[in-house]
Amino acid sequence: MVINLNTKVRKIAFSGAIAALYIAITLAIMPLSFGPVQIRFSEVLTILPFFFPASIWGIFIGCIIANLFSPYGLIDIVVGPTASLIAAICTCYLGMSRGRDSVFIKALACFPPVIFNAIFIGAMIAYFIVGDLSSNLFINTFIIYGLWVGLGQLIVLYLIGFPLMIYLPTTRAMDRLYYLYSGGDTK
Repeated sequence: MVINLNTKVRKIAFSGAIAALYIAITLAIMPLSFGPVQIRFSEVLTILPFFFPASIWGIFIGCIIANLFSPYGLIDIVVGPTASLIAAICTCYLGMSRGRDSVFIKALACFPPVIFNAIFIGAMIAYFIVGDLSSNLFINTFIIYGLWVGLGQLIVLYLIGFPLMIYLPTTRAMDRLYYLYSGGDTK
């Protein structure tokens, strides 16, 4: 198997641009990007692995760097990017499915960032607030903040991300992105 170095470099550069965009959006609206009730608009980029698998790494690295500014410290530099990485991988696999052009699969592809962030970030916030993982207070706090984080993700992914997943493939901009991503190779 011969790997075109030019294509590999393009994908690395593409991922780097996604990381930079993720960081810029997260930090531009910083008060909304962190905290127990958050709407992280940069999470709309988590739809990109559906179309461009290499963007997984851009989202992961972008989240690591953005979370350097998190009020939760080191724990959020590990937990947040891990949730985003798992979600991006799941979204990517849905993008490789046979029915990838269906509205149902696209709607389903928006769900991994919602569920993984609700679980991981909800648990992280509950741990940060309560500390004792075995207490009922932790469980109740986890449920509350998991739902809040999940709601923020639902807003971003289904009010912005899902319409973009439907609309973008019909645009010339998407054709240009595919070209930049692959260097003119077929989709």
